[in-house]
Amino acid sequence: MELQERLNAVRAHISAAERQAGRPAGAVQLVAVSKTFDAEAIRPAILAGQRVFGENRVQESQGKWPELKAETPGIELHLIGPLQSNKAADAVALFDVIETVDREKIARALADEMKRQGKMLRLYVQVNTGLEPQKAGIAPDDTVTFVDFCRKELGLSIEGLMCIPPADENPGPHFALLAKLAAKAGIEKLSMGMSSDYEIAVAFGATSVRVGSAIFGAR
Repeated sequence: MELQERLNAVRAHISAAERQAGRPAGAVQLVAVSKTFDAEAIRPAILAGQRVFGENRVQESQGKWPELKAETPGIELHLIGPLQSNKAADAVALFDVIETVDREKIARALADEMKRQGKMLRLYVQVNTGLEPQKAGIAPDDTVTFVDFCRKELGLSIEGLMCIPPADENPGPHFALLAKLAAKAGIEKLSMGMSSDYEIAVAFGATSVRVGSAIFGAR
């Protein structure tokens, strides 16, 4: 199957999941996860009309996205991997959305960089819904307080919450928890669901899903 066929299949599955959940068509944004793929592998997705992409690493993204963004106006680039504070300047310069704000140090670094560069990025707070020690993200119990801190103390635009459920657990309860935390924090957007579970995420209220291998193939 060619990339365009895989991309169209994912789009069709999202549309079907929206209908099944009684949600309006187009309620869910597809973030095509292009990490580890080079510019040549990504171009067919752009030609097929995809404009929103997700990357895990700042350095890897710098090697391909400035050129791709220059070629095609209107691309929206999301950072969906952990961000180190020493990469904040590069991240602010290249990305449009950062989905992995999870601690005060990163929030402050981003606030300082956005001020310095005169650029306002849209931000998501990553929540470690499974409290996994090896995984990034703020604890569920601390999420609402952290969102308030980012907004009131730092003036950041926190528009969503993001999670990656434990690989060996039913993702549904994790998606439900994220939706509940978002409602408490006065947040409308939910980034949840990947290649294996994005249709479930749509049913639980995802506003964006992050799909990589189902579009680009195995890494």
